[in-house]
Amino acid sequence: MAKPKTYSGFTADTPKKLLLDAGAYFKDFEVGVDTFESAVTSGKLIGATSGGGTFSAVPTYRKIEIDGVIGDGRGLQAIDSWKVTIMANMKEISESVIVDALGTGVSEAGPTGYKLITAKNYVEDTDYIDNVTWVGKLSGQDTPVIIQVLNALSMGGITLTTADKGEAVLATTFTGHYSAEELDEPPFKIYYPVTVTP
Repeated sequence: MAKPKTYSGFTADTPKKLLLDAGAYFKDFEVGVDTFESAVTSGKLIGATSGGGTFSAVPTYRKIEIDGVIGDGRGLQAIDSWKVTIMANMKEISESVIVDALGTGVSEAGPTGYKLITAKNYVEDTDYIDNVTWVGKLSGQDTPVIIQVLNALSMGGITLTTADKGEAVLATTFTGHYSAEELDEPPFKIYYPVTVTP
């Protein structure tokens, strides 16, 4: 009997195309200007995470109905909108993390030794973050993968759970928003390194 053949998508290039580890999250990261190190030094790093996070860019499709077409017809789909989010499980709970997670958070001087963090009942343009950016390692590359969610606003508020013998983790989800200047471009960008052949 012939030995059964193994079928797999694994090739010699597979180890060069794996996204590794949790990466790091930044605010207002400028691709082509900032490096990981310079963004950390300049205070753009949001903070340490536990459990990483997620990025999601999901279009809402509308099926165009045509008499006589009894199923999905090629060319008869339209995109109505994109829902773009980036979520980070923040283990480092700083003042700025709480303010950003609230979406409309405000920090001001409080009693001696404290900052007072509250929220507004309205959204101002300054509440949007130009971008929330994930920077992560691609195996076989020195250049990272960079994912940006543009005009980001945390719209889910905060839920903070604490427990004995553990540290709180604040799951913070930022939603991307279209800008008036770029209505034809969904509010995200993915920078994928060009493969370098030795």
